[in-house]
Amino acid sequence: MSEESGRRNLRMPNDDEVFAVVTQHLGGNHVRVRCADGETRLGRIPGRMKYRNWINEDDVVLVEPWSWQDEKANIEWRYSSEDAEQLRAEGHIQ
Repeated sequence: MSEESGRRNLRMPNDDEVFAVVTQHLGGNHVRVRCADGETRLGRIPGRMKYRNWINEDDVVLVEPWSWQDEKANIEWRYSSEDAEQLRAEGHIQ
């Protein structure tokens, strides 16, 4: 993080990943997400994130839609609230 600007280098999506906002927690390891491409998908929280990163409603996440079932996706990354504000300020998400 640079001292004067406060900007951090954040993880950006690969070719097969998109930004998303969690809209509903469905219980267990499933959430409903609204993706930046306009789709609403069922997101699955993988075991490696399940107990380390608590995912709540209105969190900004990075998802990878399934290639064989486009209405579902895996959660790949969760952004902190400060990182989400930076993404909004830079115009990556709304």
